[in-house]
Amino acid sequence: MEVGDVATVQKSLRMPSEMAKPIEDMAKACGRDFSSMVNELVSEAVKMRRCPGIIFVDGPSGRRAHLAGTGLDVWEVIALYRSLNQDDTRLQKAYHWLKPTQLRAALSYYLAYPQEIDERMASNQQWTQEQLANEFPAVVAKSKTKSP
Repeated sequence: MEVGDVATVQKSLRMPSEMAKPIEDMAKACGRDFSSMVNELVSEAVKMRRCPGIIFVDGPSGRRAHLAGTGLDVWEVIALYRSLNQDDTRLQKAYHWLKPTQLRAALSYYLAYPQEIDERMASNQQWTQEQLANEFPAVVAKSKTKSP
């Protein structure tokens, strides 16, 4: 069976009703079906278990991998890491307030899921100042004009 570009398998799943109800509510709140909501939750749980220190957050650009306890998304750490020629020492200096384990979490996540992070970075690079101003006017500073 194929869903989008991903091969899938059909499995039966039993869960306590006290777990099913909140998932149904989440799915309804974002206009999705129960199965797709469970798939997202399971996918994120697997990724977080594989890469301790990573959580998932919602934002204007959708749900994304985030470095727990910081204001940083994984893609932001990786973008800087690349700009520093993948130098671990320079990355630690740039993020001097982060623990080495936090940076390792971001790097480990990228090693495990490079396509996800590469796609996020490519998507972010496509934005123009004009698009940002139209979509997120509060984010883009307006230029000051002198009044007569």
